[in-house]
Amino acid sequence: MEFKHISVLKEESILGLNINPNGIYVDCTLGGGGHSLEIVKKLEKGKLICIDKDDDALNFAKSKLKDYSNKIIFVKDNFVNIDKILADLNIDKVNGILADLGVSSYQLDTKERGFSFKQDARLDMRMDKSQSLDAEYVINNYSENELSRIFYLYGEEKNARQIARKITKIREKQPIKTTFQLRDIIVSSYPPKFQNKPSLCNKAFQAIRIEVNNELKDLEIAIEKMLSRLEKYGRICIITFHPLEDRIVKSAFKLHSTNCICPPRIPKCVCNHIADIKLITKHPIEPSDIELNNNSRSASAKLRIAEKL
Repeated sequence: MEFKHISVLKEESILGLNINPNGIYVDCTLGGGGHSLEIVKKLEKGKLICIDKDDDALNFAKSKLKDYSNKIIFVKDNFVNIDKILADLNIDKVNGILADLGVSSYQLDTKERGFSFKQDARLDMRMDKSQSLDAEYVINNYSENELSRIFYLYGEEKNARQIARKITKIREKQPIKTTFQLRDIIVSSYPPKFQNKPSLCNKAFQAIRIEVNNELKDLEIAIEKMLSRLEKYGRICIITFHPLEDRIVKSAFKLHSTNCICPPRIPKCVCNHIADIKLITKHPIEPSDIELNNNSRSASAKLRIAEKL
């Protein structure tokens, strides 16, 4: 299957990076290469580091970007390791960093990847196919309390406890191995009047995917590393797709753009905290009506931009 993915908020994020033709840029989530292509087009003597942990994404993007290969360094890794990646390349600071946290259409639509409840496949959901932890292990080995916590925290699933209880009860008789098995369990944990709702499984499947790929914990760590690697006046652009991701980005940007973080009751600053970024977007940029019409999967996207002081 061809790697297909429509880059979200492409023009807005490229504009937000304020690209220096001779600068060094990092695309932390290469995906189909849509954002990277627009970045590298604007580079003259500059370099672009393209990171992804998905082999399929890297292979496709290398072909798509072959005309600019002299300006690009491809790296298979998790962007949480951006500090080590740059150190290995003898790069201290960069002029801009982009991270698009969405799951690609290719990953969702490729049955064998096991991300979607719309196609029957082995429960997988790994972005990096070389890692050991997958969705099948999570579903069959995590305790009822652990599953309930994941569904509630990562999926904001109100029916978390009922779904977790049903999973643990059924797996006592036989392992749960496929997306359709899991889909049917989730649906059956709801009252009959809700069972025909098309999006009923979205939150639970999202929660498992986040757990398998350690997405939120990695994001919290990665943002700190990204900000520390930005050159003065360098820009960081992060595109999120659900409230938990956006909350992490918003919180980190707020902390780093605030001079004093002492509690309000303290009359004089004792924290000595100094802002090291300024917010370019006080409110996130969302897709235009035109983009929404062309790509319904962009509906929940939010772009936040900051600049290093």
